[in-house]
Amino acid sequence: MERTPLVEMTGIEIVDDAQRTAKPSDLFWPWFAANVSVFGMSYGSWVLGFGISFLQATVVTVIGVVVSFFLCGLIAIAGKRGSAPTMVLSRAAFGVHGQKVPGIVSWLTSIGWETFLAITAVLATATVFEALGWASGTGVRVIAALVVAGVIVTASVLGYHMIMRLQSILTWLTGAITVLYVVLVIPHIDFAAVMALPHGSPQQMIGALVMVMTGFGLGWINIAADWSRYQRRSASDSSIVVWNTIGGSAAPVILVTVGLLLAGSDPALMDAVAVDPVGALATLLPVWALIPFWITALLALVSGAVLGIYSSGLTLLSLGIRIPRPVAAGIDGLILTIGTIWVVFFAQDFLGPFQSFLITLGVPLAAWAGILIADILTRRADYHEPSLFDARGVYGAFDWTSLVTMAVASVLGWGLVINQFAAEAAWNNWQGYLLGPLGGKDGTWAYANLGVLLALVLSFLVTLLLRRRTIRRQEAAAAELAVAGLDNAPGPLDGGRG
Repeated sequence: MERTPLVEMTGIEIVDDAQRTAKPSDLFWPWFAANVSVFGMSYGSWVLGFGISFLQATVVTVIGVVVSFFLCGLIAIAGKRGSAPTMVLSRAAFGVHGQKVPGIVSWLTSIGWETFLAITAVLATATVFEALGWASGTGVRVIAALVVAGVIVTASVLGYHMIMRLQSILTWLTGAITVLYVVLVIPHIDFAAVMALPHGSPQQMIGALVMVMTGFGLGWINIAADWSRYQRRSASDSSIVVWNTIGGSAAPVILVTVGLLLAGSDPALMDAVAVDPVGALATLLPVWALIPFWITALLALVSGAVLGIYSSGLTLLSLGIRIPRPVAAGIDGLILTIGTIWVVFFAQDFLGPFQSFLITLGVPLAAWAGILIADILTRRADYHEPSLFDARGVYGAFDWTSLVTMAVASVLGWGLVINQFAAEAAWNNWQGYLLGPLGGKDGTWAYANLGVLLALVLSFLVTLLLRRRTIRRQEAAAAELAVAGLDNAPGPLDGGRG
């Protein structure tokens, strides 16, 4: 049996059939490990921050988490059908060169998420160390930043096989200690106070729903096929969707619900989470439990960041930068390190600008997701792999229907979201220009973030209607090439034109 290499050298090229040994159930491990984090409890504070009741918040949490990871599962189907990373497979919908537009959005989103998780890990470390009386101040943060970034970059550079092994171990460790944390904080829950929270409006519920969807599944959707490209060609599409959805949503549904109970019981905790999402949760624990809590929180956050760095490196390669995959992961890791140091040591507030950044990129990312999901569901055959790397192939250089759809959906979407952090991120105050008929930027619909849902649904429907014939032509042309025996894909680093 061929030994698995320590460092994965496979970049964006097609994965060889001999390496495609994964089963759909294997998808459970990376998705669960990346999301079984006490950080998920912080969302309880943010959801209740929309002014809704516990019951409303619970409904929003279950729907938002499960639906968003179900959408990830649909995109994961493409990984099995095409044996390539998400942003390469997206070329079938946007064209080999046209794909660079959503590719840039995807890369920026991944970098943002990775950096946010690393920052949260550093702040949590500083808070726990201070609570233990060990050390505090700049020194702790410097060491924490270097260690966190070092672990993330190392695992990402080693690649897929090492990450899958790491995630299968972290799943059990972080899962067990997270359960312990939940048991320990139960005495802090005041059920009477939680159930007394007043109901909010439908608009407030929609706003919270969009935040949950973008914070969970939609935050990962641009990398969903990266982890299914090693699946056997015979793997069931429905099994891939199911395991992706279960792995991603099982832990967050429980953790956010616990977070709702804690935040609803203690308004002071809700405010503290805004400054230090994970560290604030540590203040509820007895001293003896701080070390296990810190280790678990750190590993879970690092686990999520590792997935992001790995995939952002693949996205970088898909943009046409011709370097080995480990180097691409290292470059993104360096950017993460610089971003973490800058925010932790120099920025006065990071949560506000981050959430503003997330919603801004969330709109075009939702538009891209709608297009790709419709494209995947419309196709009847596997991708013509050579054409994913050749602008003269069946997918062409640019698919203007997809590009225009994404642009229009994004413009409309940005007009229906507002910058909820106007003071911290004034550079985003241009949004919300279509809210006038709905009461303006101060109206009841202003905080519903309708633009994200509009971009997702509109782009999905337009693609279903306008690109069906194009997809059938692509599949017919691919079948003709297969009959002619023209099915050998050029490598992207040695002759490929992608």
